[in-house]
Amino acid sequence: MYKYLEINEEVKNAIDKGLPVVALESTIISHGMPYPENIKTANMLEDIVRDNGAVPATIAIIDGKIKIGINKKELEFLATSKDILKASRRDIPPVISKGLSAATTVSATMICASLAGIKIFVTGGIGGVHRGAEHTFDISADLQELAKTNVAVICSGAKAILDLPLTLEYLETQGVPVLGFKTDELPAFYTRNSGLKVDYMINDEVEAAKIIKVKWDIGLKGGLIIANPIPEEYSMNREYIEKAIYKALEEADANNIKGKKLTPFLLEKIKDITSGDSLKANIELVKNNAIVGAKIAVELNKLN
Repeated sequence: MYKYLEINEEVKNAIDKGLPVVALESTIISHGMPYPENIKTANMLEDIVRDNGAVPATIAIIDGKIKIGINKKELEFLATSKDILKASRRDIPPVISKGLSAATTVSATMICASLAGIKIFVTGGIGGVHRGAEHTFDISADLQELAKTNVAVICSGAKAILDLPLTLEYLETQGVPVLGFKTDELPAFYTRNSGLKVDYMINDEVEAAKIIKVKWDIGLKGGLIIANPIPEEYSMNREYIEKAIYKALEEADANNIKGKKLTPFLLEKIKDITSGDSLKANIELVKNNAIVGAKIAVELNKLN
């Protein structure tokens, strides 16, 4: 197993010394944000994690190697190359065996983090049940990964382009706890409110760490979602963003855009419709998640 992993020196030292480590995904770099915002955001997230007491480990697959922590040259490659694949669980074996390069989605990042022994993962929003999934069966692999891989995911809920009520139903069926960080309502990515309740509200990072520890101590497999709302000053108007989402979905449908291409297309289209406001919100929410995730990693480290 470990012959497929390449752990950079900073992360390896932290793991060897039992220090808190936070995984970061790479899809946000290659498919989630335009250049140069993607590089700036990736560097900023790593700095935020360090500033809050943990060691960052941005995860990707480069030339057939799972990279647990990437260097500046690899970051530049992910941010600028047009040949970066988007890897979910099913893609990892062929990408590695063919010596290809891929950014890791939530599900793939969870798998790679778990292989390296990293238990806390920060992202923007998870994938979920797509709108119209009752006809298309388009459901992200992230949800099943959350049911079986022992990594806690700090996010701002599921991406707002998804069917949030059905996503919550699916997570309930899979036994994945959805915990609201200082909120009893599921955040809707760009906005703080969705009108949907989380399973439990948690008051701080200490409480989050205790719940994570109990889950795995008693042998309950799978991850947890710590749903952390976007800071109030950056939260977008719910009606406004919903209109932008519907417009983007109509265009995707008209152009028959599906599968892996759908989410990047929608995010880019929504950015255009909102004159870049959605991108600013995306950056702010993931920065906030990095602060909370690093603090939870520190508290979980104390318990272990």
